[in-house]
Amino acid sequence: MTDLELMQAALEEARIAADLGEVPVGAVIAKDGEIIARAHNLRETEKNATYHAELLAIDSACRALGGWRLWQCELFVTLEPCPMCSGAIINSRLRRVVYGASDPKAGCCGSLTNLFALPFNHHPVIERGLLEGEAQALLQEFFARLREKRKAGKSRLKEV
Repeated sequence: MTDLELMQAALEEARIAADLGEVPVGAVIAKDGEIIARAHNLRETEKNATYHAELLAIDSACRALGGWRLWQCELFVTLEPCPMCSGAIINSRLRRVVYGASDPKAGCCGSLTNLFALPFNHHPVIERGLLEGEAQALLQEFFARLREKRKAGKSRLKEV
């Protein structure tokens, strides 16, 4: 599969997350161009702060390959990884990370900070902006709907 196809698969995962009421972030891990793991955010559904798409995909890839070192693999994710996910990327030795939308509030691949520039024992190749517009649109639509729901809920409370 091409990088574009892999990011499109990550976007499919993000749409699944949105349908569940989760922040629409999706991730796939590929080895030799083939998807070996896919995941989407499940923090709200599972009530667990660590259930980010990247961590779930890393866990699935480790199980699929039977080890924790993913040095032959690449991560495609719709949103720039946060500090927690960036740490897992370093620890799992992913060789390459490709993300769509930047995250100025929590992104650790260059937006807020760059954890990969620190002297850790592993430094993945980082590529940003693949299908950025689509990834950003999914996030914007999700948060616009969320704001509308909250507004509607407050309006109903005032009527009572």
